[in-house]
Amino acid sequence: MNLLIFIIIIQQGYMKSKINTLQEYKAVYTASVNEPDLFWSEIAKQFTWSKPWETVCEFDMERADFKWFKGAKTNITINCIDRHLKKNAEHTALIFEPNSPKEEAQHISYKELHEKVCKMSNVLIEMGVHKGDRVAIYLPMIPELAISLLACARIGAIHSVIFAGFSSSALAARINDSQCKMVITSDGGFRGNKTIDLKSIVDEALMQCPSVQKVLIAERTKTVITIKKNRDFYLAPLLDEASKINEAEPMDAEDPLFILYTSGSTGKPKGMVHTTGGYMVYTAYTFKNVFAYEQRDVYWCTADIGWITGHSYILYGPLLNGATSLLFEGVPTFPNPGRFWDVIDKFGVNQFYTAPTAIRALAKESLSHVQNRSLASLKIIGTVGEPINEEAWQWYHKNIGKEKCPVVDTWWQTETGGILISPLPHISPQIPTYATTPLPGVQPVLIDDNGNEITDTEGSGKLCIKYPWPSIARTIWGDHNRYKETYFTAFPGYYFTGDGALRNKEGMYRITGRVDDVIIVSGHNLGTAPIEDAINEHPDIAESAIVGFPHDIKGHALYGFVTPNKDLPDLNGMKEAINTLISKKIGPIAKLDKIQFTEGLPKTRSGKIMRRILRKIAEGDFSNFGDISTLLNPEVVEEIKNGRQN
Repeated sequence: MNLLIFIIIIQQGYMKSKINTLQEYKAVYTASVNEPDLFWSEIAKQFTWSKPWETVCEFDMERADFKWFKGAKTNITINCIDRHLKKNAEHTALIFEPNSPKEEAQHISYKELHEKVCKMSNVLIEMGVHKGDRVAIYLPMIPELAISLLACARIGAIHSVIFAGFSSSALAARINDSQCKMVITSDGGFRGNKTIDLKSIVDEALMQCPSVQKVLIAERTKTVITIKKNRDFYLAPLLDEASKINEAEPMDAEDPLFILYTSGSTGKPKGMVHTTGGYMVYTAYTFKNVFAYEQRDVYWCTADIGWITGHSYILYGPLLNGATSLLFEGVPTFPNPGRFWDVIDKFGVNQFYTAPTAIRALAKESLSHVQNRSLASLKIIGTVGEPINEEAWQWYHKNIGKEKCPVVDTWWQTETGGILISPLPHISPQIPTYATTPLPGVQPVLIDDNGNEITDTEGSGKLCIKYPWPSIARTIWGDHNRYKETYFTAFPGYYFTGDGALRNKEGMYRITGRVDDVIIVSGHNLGTAPIEDAINEHPDIAESAIVGFPHDIKGHALYGFVTPNKDLPDLNGMKEAINTLISKKIGPIAKLDKIQFTEGLPKTRSGKIMRRILRKIAEGDFSNFGDISTLLNPEVVEEIKNGRQN
């Protein structure tokens, strides 16, 4: 593409934030691939910068070195909050829906958010937090969580949010890895019908954390807590005394914005580092396009801000667009399995973004919980966290989207910072289980077993990205060599996602699961995702996970962990039915040698199945499961271990 064509595309308005037609998508995507610097420069010009960039992108894939908007200065909170004050000060920025529907919701305008963030920023400064310091945030889904992140960003401190469900040992490990100076927490948190004593968990963790000097405590549950003199301070009195005026710290585009820990395959968490400028530009652009957000819409992502989904698509992406974003403290089944649908109707939610795990769980409940709700406000529904199976996709599309809402099945990772592959609503084709097309600026490729790029339109292989995008993680905190080895050495010149994918003849992508979930059985490469999809189609099965185990003849055989959605009187008959279904859907080669029925599967808090634990159980290796206290349901590991099939 030459410069003249690019200029014509700009003049036609295709570089505006939101893509509206397939023609625009094709033009913008072509421009983004052929002239990436020009493309991202045009997108970035829509934000407020105190100093322009010298270069748009500099990178070295071999060294895993990336710089976006080098030399530019800004502060992400100016773009999230301040720039909206002139025209939209009274517009609602955040809606807080508490755990209990009996408690009144809060509506926080952009003006109010600005004041709260400025006050919190001044509290942090008064407590000795400065630019570059790390602050651990261990809070439930309450407004103070969002305000704390934004305040850290405003003064240049690096926030490290740790999901408020992790154990004290997991909390301590993350605090120590990045040497956090402060912890922001609360007396406790509500989750369904449970009250969680967060402060005592923090107290236990800090016995091992010498770097922490101060602890700020938000009151939520009014629980009696222990206060350590000169270390622990209630937040409310400090905020009452703080000034509501604070000038945002000028930040270099490559200054770290946050550290977010993700589980490693070895069990040791990786502190992924995201920087200011590129992350800001990419999350704003992808939010606008994937969710087709329009002014005055109400957007709801059900994730926790403790995960990357919450960072990018509850907080930063929406606020950068001046959106109204909903924070939900509770769980989908409290006080009944219709809670999600009640919240949608209560606030007139237009875009709804949740995990396939939640969809499958709610699909098991009576349809009366859905049928008694309107859901008429919905325009877009999305999924995140894992590939969605077809049965769940169809249930979601029919019962929640009423067959009128596009389903955006998004694929991305903590490491990517933002969505890389996703349908665009009313533009991309709707193909169940397919993430479909790459977003502008994203260049996915498939790599075969010999390390060669698959150039045919149709094929399957390991999913890699061959050109950096603005929100790519810059490193693993304190261990750049691990970052390079993990993502850039398997296929030199590419970012290796760790996922497998297939591409159909139309060029649409389907994520087939982690590459280590491809099992070679009698010389056949079998992806676990299609087998699990087949099993999950059975009306009596809630979910399943397939792993491999050593076999004297086949090399590896398949072991299935299967969770029924009700008590099954004839387990042997069900095992036979499962293998018949697999044989019919995939072929006899994919039949399971062992099937174990379970009450549940071990999952991370974001809903991902911890397959490395299941692999060890299938192999009969119970020596070291790593820290399972961070799992959503650690108790299920012992139950599965005791029920292992011999």
